[in-house]
Amino acid sequence: MTEDDLIAKFFAPLAGPSALGLKDDTALYAPPAGHELVLTVDAIVAGVHFFPGDPPESVARKALRVNISDIAAKGAEPQGFLMTFAMPQNFDMGWLERFVHALGEDAKLWRCPLMGGDTVSTLGPLSISITVVGAVPTGKMVKRTGAQVGDAIYVSGTIGDAALGLYVHGGKQEPWMERLSPQQRDFLVQRYLEPQPRLALAPIIREFANGAMDVSDGLAGDLAKMMRVSGASARVELARVPLSDAARAACADERAFEIAMTGGDDYEILFTVSKEQFRAFELAAKQNSIGTTKIGSVVSADLNSCMFIDANGNASGFARASYSHF
Repeated sequence: MTEDDLIAKFFAPLAGPSALGLKDDTALYAPPAGHELVLTVDAIVAGVHFFPGDPPESVARKALRVNISDIAAKGAEPQGFLMTFAMPQNFDMGWLERFVHALGEDAKLWRCPLMGGDTVSTLGPLSISITVVGAVPTGKMVKRTGAQVGDAIYVSGTIGDAALGLYVHGGKQEPWMERLSPQQRDFLVQRYLEPQPRLALAPIIREFANGAMDVSDGLAGDLAKMMRVSGASARVELARVPLSDAARAACADERAFEIAMTGGDDYEILFTVSKEQFRAFELAAKQNSIGTTKIGSVVSADLNSCMFIDANGNASGFARASYSHF
């Protein structure tokens, strides 16, 4: 199969109008009137971001959703995506067919059609890089640099599920795993395999949030990043951090709790709201059935750090703040 054949068979059916049928080297896209573009790119690599034996459907969903999570955290809406697909030689076309089918379903679910991309052969592992194009009303993008002293700090969903799920899925044996039922193990693994970007929160984020980012490298580390670039400091009550029933069972063990707070792959949204706005924000979130939790506040403009307070009111810390590739 030539590259042109592969594109026509597998990827052209996913293409939106901007892709020009994938018959050109570029896409042609006109953003909605009164909007600015928000662009993000993330790559996932076999053996680093997913296990080589993971289902192709899960790999497809993860590849697209980690990018949509970034778009949602900016208060934007996805418009389409570009993809580079680097596959090893003698690649399994049956695997690719399942991948593409799931990717097409997810593109429809998130209203994010394929705009274009590239297919290449590699001597290394399977690598997939996706760039999502988003749009936000002019001047309304929420930057991570916007946190202000006095803001309440919120997070969506639950924290730590995916990081714990990675340990379960990878076959590691940890004492805290003995606390989990088979159903709880399955829940954590699924949260690792297939993130759930909080796109429904995007309109509320852009209306109420001062600063926002998605949590991909661990809550503790990503909060520190936000505070550092905002020139501020945070105080977080660890007992307020939302945990699923499965994560709560695991986190009775201190080792599991540290994994949950620093391990990453949550793809929840971390954001701050001013004290004048937080009641209106909470009402809007509740009316739209969007789960968010206040976990702390922005307390100072001079420390550029985070203070974590345990259930006994004592300062707490972590051996490392977040996942790092380097």
